[in-house]
Amino acid sequence: MTGPRVLYIDDDEGLRLLTRRALERRGYVVTTAAGGEEGVALATAEPFDLIAIDHYMPGLDGLGTLERLNAAGVKAPVVYVTGSEESRIAVAALKAGAADYVVKTVGDDFFDLLHSAFRSALETGQLRQARDEAEAALQASNERLAVLLREVNHRVANSLQLVSAFVHMQAGALADPAAKAALADTQQRIAAIGQVHRRLYTASDVEAVDLEDYLGALVIELTGAWSTPTACRTLTLSVTPARLETDRAVSLGVIVNELVSNACKYAYPADAAGEVRIRLQRDDQGLVLTVEDDGPGFDPAGPATGTGLGSRIISAMAANLKTRLSYEPGPGTRAVMRIPA
Repeated sequence: MTGPRVLYIDDDEGLRLLTRRALERRGYVVTTAAGGEEGVALATAEPFDLIAIDHYMPGLDGLGTLERLNAAGVKAPVVYVTGSEESRIAVAALKAGAADYVVKTVGDDFFDLLHSAFRSALETGQLRQARDEAEAALQASNERLAVLLREVNHRVANSLQLVSAFVHMQAGALADPAAKAALADTQQRIAAIGQVHRRLYTASDVEAVDLEDYLGALVIELTGAWSTPTACRTLTLSVTPARLETDRAVSLGVIVNELVSNACKYAYPADAAGEVRIRLQRDDQGLVLTVEDDGPGFDPAGPATGTGLGSRIISAMAANLKTRLSYEPGPGTRAVMRIPA
């Protein structure tokens, strides 16, 4: 079994010979180069475990050689060789990427120091390689998990779309208007959740939802569901760019669906047009959702207009967001919910 392969770059022929012999006695396989240009050519042509570079060399000096090695992508750790009064140069070499430096002296002390620096550089290099391999493996694992999560979201979105289709078919088979309306509401709630998963499997970030994109698509669906030629419902949306974690985005979407549906059903006569405005803005505490209309207004303390299920759903979803819905006075109905960051 051969020892570590070393490239020793020095223009001093005598020192090259002595260094080679001394390192070979210590178990290294040594190749020498008489200058920076030759050393760079050797280092880029074949792999070495370690490289030692002398500072003072004609033509391409040690720092220039180190720069060229870095530019060429040579990964072998470099030990820089300097004179006894050249601490400034040693610091410059370390900043340029050298693993260590050794002060050149007369006698075996220099070779012992070089050997010690090599061992330290090898250990550091092995630790760095292990770290890089672990990081690469972790990144690959995260990428695989992201792909799997996108596929899960894709399948969930498809499954919810299928459930929505079943609900629609069931509604079509019923004669009772109240039952048909209840199933239509259920279909809209399913669609609000499905939109989240549809956004997740088409986005690069599978852990959060772009609210502008999500709410925009949701409002388009709600417009199609509630607006008719005889009772046009104009939904306007204003959203501050923001992202929200998946579970919280689902809760927000369901709340928007309920509030907009209530406004479309109860704020205006069945044969009249009306506008519903949805805003999501940012303040110092987080996000502020506002849904308002120009109808006769709503008394939250009064009797429920419908079954009351929508109000219970809103309360449950608001609890998931650690907040609650409130109504502000004014013409029409103005529902406000503050979502903490």
